[in-house]
Amino acid sequence: MVNPASAYRGRLAPSPTGYLHLGHARTFWIAAQRAREAGGALILRSEDLDAVRFHLDFETAMFEDLRWLGLAWTEGPDVGGPCAPYRQSERGPRYRAALEELHAAGVIFPCARSRRDVLEAAGAPHEGGPDDEPIYPEEFRPPADAHLPPLGERISVNWRLRVPDGAEISFVDGAVGAQQAVAGRDFGDFLVWRKDDTPSYQLACVADDAAMRVSEVVRGADLVKSTFRQLLLYRALGLSEPQFYHCPLLTDERGVRLAKRHDALSLRALRKQGMTPEQVRENFLASP
Repeated sequence: MVNPASAYRGRLAPSPTGYLHLGHARTFWIAAQRAREAGGALILRSEDLDAVRFHLDFETAMFEDLRWLGLAWTEGPDVGGPCAPYRQSERGPRYRAALEELHAAGVIFPCARSRRDVLEAAGAPHEGGPDDEPIYPEEFRPPADAHLPPLGERISVNWRLRVPDGAEISFVDGAVGAQQAVAGRDFGDFLVWRKDDTPSYQLACVADDAAMRVSEVVRGADLVKSTFRQLLLYRALGLSEPQFYHCPLLTDERGVRLAKRHDALSLRALRKQGMTPEQVRENFLASP
């Protein structure tokens, strides 16, 4: 039951690019628990910006599987709410407004370099996982006083946020404690808009969490580094920062984190095997 006096606003932010697996389920279960314990609202946002991998069938399955598991949300694409729309594909003007604000502040720059260029550049070590950005080499940056071209009506070049080299970014995480990184060393200039005229995950996430007044972001521990980048965006846009809670990841028998390629461990597959929601919650979703 939502307590009207509670300021807590949590969120679930699945991407409908495949069937939800147990790793997603545990993170979402923990997010729902924390919202319930705080008497707060729980938002479901469909992060469907990946047009290549998005299928409407996956979104329908996502709603069905989460409800089968026993989750309920107070706002979302299927139930509405004061912060609609709740599909990222329908929130384009909000992202564009955030990009224009960053452009007006002069904290972004256009980038014609490919990911391969960055990976192959000398002095661009990359120790992150496949979903993490390599560190952008300093020699690829335009000078700080270089003329900033206009954005244009349709964007056909990547735009990156220029990080403040040497700045220490820190936050206290509700699950893993104090976290600290140095801009330019632990992460570099990162994408905020892509050349296919779509916002990056970092920009869309910050714009949405701020607009939806999310007070705590609960997500997997693999996204800790993203939090440092997002904190820079919150500050550049003058937005209030939420609290963060990064859950430990579920792994397979080889210690590899679960992903949507693990079809046998999807909620849909477990349902077909006859497993009940109670069994899934008891065996897999309890907090470590």
